[in-house]
Formats: sequence, structure tokens, C-alpha cells
Amino acid sequence: MSPVASALQKWLDEATFLIVGCGSIGRRHARNLKALGARRIWTFDVDEARAQALAQEVGGQAWTQWEAVLEAGPQVALVCSPPVFHIPQALDLARRGVHLFIEKPLAASMEGVDRLVEEVQARGLHTLVGCNFRFHPGLQHLQRWLEEGALGRPLFARATFGQYLPDWHPWEDYRKGYSARRDLGGGVLLDRIHEFDTLWWLFGPVSRVKGWLVHTGSLEIETEDLVEAWLEFRQGTRASVHTDYLNRRYTCRLEVLGTEGTATWSFAPHEVRLYRGKTGEEERIAWPRYDWNAMYVDEMKHFLRVLAGLEESMKPLSQARDLLRAVLAVRASSEQDTWISLA
Repeated sequence: MSPVASALQKWLDEATFLIVGCGSIGRRHARNLKALGARRIWTFDVDEARAQALAQEVGGQAWTQWEAVLEAGPQVALVCSPPVFHIPQALDLARRGVHLFIEKPLAASMEGVDRLVEEVQARGLHTLVGCNFRFHPGLQHLQRWLEEGALGRPLFARATFGQYLPDWHPWEDYRKGYSARRDLGGGVLLDRIHEFDTLWWLFGPVSRVKGWLVHTGSLEIETEDLVEAWLEFRQGTRASVHTDYLNRRYTCRLEVLGTEGTATWSFAPHEVRLYRGKTGEEERIAWPRYDWNAMYVDEMKHFLRVLAGLEESMKPLSQARDLLRAVLAVRASSEQDTWISLA
């Protein structure tokens, strides 16, 4: 076995991975960890039936008492609870030296975020905040085209997402889920932080934002169901973001306009295109049978390599904090009806 494989296997064999929150994303990560070879997976949820069901599925141990599972001493935690619980739970874990994967969004507000960043840095903990779309092969191709200069200087990007909220989890009442509830940190702005994250990954930090959050009232939920946002990046690119819970037809795409070409990516169908202005040629790459769980598997493989010291985190806690600050500024901009500059 190579040194790299040995380092990874050590974590899979010896570490205890704690899944905090056994909803749909917690179940996905637990199953993927099991498939990748993790031997010890614990589950925590205040709903004992959910914790037990997932533990039985992955051959692990279920917990329902928070202090008890902290005392038991996991080495790695995947925080997959509703956003309002992310920071308090992650702080408890970090103070005990537990490495952290935190699902997106990092939090529902900035309260406690700086304390958590300070804690993980002081203890030298590994962190990764959910960013599964960075692992889609189409977006990775687009990122390489930008790096290679195939588009010239990027001038403008347009990110669009829309899906009818009742279709997300048809097996449950969407009005009771976190997306629909202010007290759990829901709403399409943070729920679909993916679009903002992708743009940050491609173009870097944001210099100022303007936003428009809309609550149409058509879905019987408390939270905003439509967002329009405009971003200016420090390096000069501008972008718009549209996200909603209303579109009856799933839509997820990105377009980038450059001085030398145009690139477009679509999640459904899974394809990316590059139009080269000088030659009039178009390059198309497609994955007609793409398994969208592959993004999450590749994300988890990356996290395991980060734990083993083989790679730097693609989205450490400090970067996620800066992104969250920019996205929350979109909400503030909507309330104040003005552009907001970011230091």
C-alpha cells in the first residue's frame, strides 16, 4: 500500500465519525462514508427513531444525548443539523479537538462564527464547509477554462436556480421543514448559497452586493421564496444571482461572459459549453448518465484527504465565514434598499 493510501486508510479504520443530524443530508454523508470504508460511524439526533434507523443502516451507534456523545470522544464530526444549530454544536466539538465538516450554509447569522474560526485555528483542526457543486465535472471544466484564459477577461456571470419547494422532499410536509421556517435559518437565500459559493470559487472575494428578497406568500411558508442579487468582485467581474422555490421546472445553470468567449454550464442536462469568439467554434462536454451523488462522494474523498494531511481544504471555515458575511449582506441590502460594501 502506498503512503498516501495508508494515510487515508488509517483514518477510515481508526477514526470515529459522528453524524450530527440524521436528516436527508446527514443520511447521504453517512452512507457515503460507509461506502468509502469508514468503520466507525456514530449518529446523533434528538429524534431517537431517526438516529437509530441511520445507525442500524451504517452499522454504527446511535446517540440522543449531546453531552454524552461529546464525552464519548469522536475524532471527526459532520454537522448536518439545521443552520441555527451549526455554530453552537461546532463550538462544543471544536473545544474537544474534533475535526469538522459543516454542511452549508455555515450558519444562519454571524453570531459565534468568529469564535469558532479562532477555536479551530488555535487547535489546528481540519475543516471543510459543504461545497458539493465545486466537485461537479462541468463546473471544474469551466474553472479550468477560466484559469487557462480561454474566455479572456471574465466580465459578467449569471447564476440561476429554481425548483418548486414542495417537490424537494415529497415524502414530507415542506411547510414544516427548515427551508420554510425562520427559526431554523431557512429561506432560499441561505438554502441556495451554492450559487454564491460557486461564483466565489471562480472569481474570488466580493467587494459589494445589492439584493432583493421576496416573500410571495404562494407557498404558505415564513421565509423568502425568491432572491435577486447583484455582486461585484474585487478583481472586477460582476455577476447576478437568481434563486427561487417557485419554478415548477428544475433549473440550475451558470453563464460566464468573457472578452474572448462565453461558457455555459447546466446541471440538468449535465453539460458545459465553451464558445470561442475568434474561431466561432463551440466545445461541448456532457455527462448524460451523471450520478449526482458523485459530487458528494468526491467532496467526502477530498475531506478525507484533508484529514490525512494530503490536501489543503478547498473551503476552510475562514473562507466560508467571509462568504456567509457577503450573502447575509444581500439580505441587509434588501432591507435597506441600497448597495452594501464589504471590507
